Amino acid sequence: MKRADDYQARRAHLAELSDEQLEERFWALTGKLVDPLLQLGRDNTTPAIERSVLLRMGFSSLEARDIVQGCLERGLLGHGAGNVVYRLSKSEKLELREAGLSLVNGENWDKAVALFAKSAAAPPEVKA
Repeated sequence: MKRADDYQARRAHLAELSDEQLEERFWALTGKLVDPLLQLGRDNTTPAIERSVLLRMGFSSLEARDIVQGCLERGLLGHGAGNVVYRLSKSEKLELREAGLSLVNGENWDKAVALFAKSAAAPPEVKA
């Protein structure tokens, strides 16, 4: 079975476009594909996803569990547990691990909450 070559017919609407216009069209179409995925990631999270992020940041499963639980209790999980650790580390000029461990030890939660209290937007929804 031979495939009919309809390439020329399918590209007719693109034939008059310059390289710059083609590149612009490519990125516009790529944005249409990727934007819903990014929005989904911003709007939906779970404790399991947040623990997974913390594991990839170098925390143990027990440390990740404690950080995620602390974020849940304080309404910060929608901002992302990794983001909480990251922003705390930048604010307090600590290494990422040091910032996370301070949260595990029950320290700096008030500072973490204050960092996100300043943001005007409410955190995204957290799925149970």
